[in-house]
Parts: sequence; structure tokens; C-alpha cells
Amino acid sequence: MPPLKTVLDTNIVVSAHLQGTGFRAFVLDLAQPRKSSFMLRQILEEYEAVLRRPRFGIDSKKIAQSIRLIKRKAKRVKPTRRLSVSDDPDDNRFIECAETAEADYADYVVTGNRGIIHRSIRRPKLSARELIEIITPELKR
Repeated sequence: MPPLKTVLDTNIVVSAHLQGTGFRAFVLDLAQPRKSSFMLRQILEEYEAVLRRPRFGIDSKKIAQSIRLIKRKAKRVKPTRRLSVSDDPDDNRFIECAETAEADYADYVVTGNRGIIHRSIRRPKLSARELIEIITPELKR
């Protein structure tokens, strides 16, 4: 199976760091090796800003290492147009990324909160678990 192309919402990245294991961590690991995830510069900045929030207590060296890896492994795209369709302006960046990545055949937007991703994205919005079930159907219960 060729690698699935994804746009990862910040909550997937943060949960992967906080939990260290589980579906979200697995999805983050899967997205890294073959430039199979898409991002914008603003998304990377959001990942880092949220990961550095003191309440999460994530080691700054681990954050720096992770951000370097994401920079190196995710495919950066430039939005084809600026959108303002979400109530949360930060979510517009994910919508722009998904729309731009769609031109490159992104398969899924992976999020822990589908309510924040606007319905204008034509690609399926999946949880980390749902994506893993597609990749490895034997996990489905």
C-alpha cells in the first residue's frame, strides 16, 4: 500500500507528544518517513507554539527535535488562496493546507476534533484510530 497522504491537525501532534504511544503517536510516526503529510509554515509554527505551552510540560529538547523532524519530513505547500471560512482563524490554515494538498492528492485530514475542520474540505476527516483501521483493517473491532 502506498503511503497515505495526510494533513495533521495540531491536536494529533500534541496528543502524540503527551501520550507517547497510541493511535495518534502511530499516525505521527507514519506521516514522517516519506513526506506523506502536508503542512504550511503557519501550521508548523502552531505545532511548536502549542507544544511549548507550559501546562503540557513537554521537554524543550524533545520539542526542538520533533519540530526539526517534522520540518524535514512533511511536505510544505503554499496555499493557492487565503480562506476565512472557520470561526477560528487558526483553523483556516488547515483548511488552506488541505485544499492545496488536495491538488497533490492528499487522502485524509486527521484530527481529534472534526468540528474545527470546515466541511468545505472534500477529503475525508478521520480520527487517528480510523486512519489506522484503514491501514491495518485487522485492528478493527
